[in-house]
Amino acid sequence: MIAGILLIQLIVVSNLQAQQIVEGDTLKPVNKKPVTEEGVHSPRKAAIYSAILPGLGQAYNKKYWKIPLVYIGFGAIGYFIDWNNDNYQLMRRGYRHWTDGNDETTAYLKIESIRKRNYDINDPTDFSHVKDALQKQQDYYRRNRDLLIISFVGFYGLNIIDASVDAHLFNFDIGDDLTFKWEPSMQNVNDNFVYCFNLKFNF
Repeated sequence: MIAGILLIQLIVVSNLQAQQIVEGDTLKPVNKKPVTEEGVHSPRKAAIYSAILPGLGQAYNKKYWKIPLVYIGFGAIGYFIDWNNDNYQLMRRGYRHWTDGNDETTAYLKIESIRKRNYDINDPTDFSHVKDALQKQQDYYRRNRDLLIISFVGFYGLNIIDASVDAHLFNFDIGDDLTFKWEPSMQNVNDNFVYCFNLKFNF
């Protein structure tokens, strides 16, 4: 009887100790916070920014050194558009005044080459020569102006493409693990030493 009671108590105590051990070893669930993704560098945003204001996409890509180049390019093209247009307008007015038969319209005298050579408008040879020259000059400056306007539009598009491509490559890994090295070496081929180059790629 007494042995039975002691056996029951021993079993109960063992069960309680085992339960405590299990509870002590049980891992408590950890409430993980949702991982926030880093902001993606958007090529679309870079392209839109550069379309709205040239150079703004480059600033978004943190390529600040490109901004002066963008505006130097636009400024140079714009300057030559204006210069060729001014000359075209001058030749156009000169041609019109040379051929209108009115002695009071003398815009052609603003053209240095005509003024220096003192062409006689009443001389058929001079008249024909100057007329042809003015027509060619008109065509020349107009063609240059139009080509430069196309170049201006092309440069604007290039500014957008550059911003978009830079944004695509913004997070591209260019660390030390991505290397390409070459070095001279000497190899023994059939008991003959051969000079060569070793190429090493690290990824």
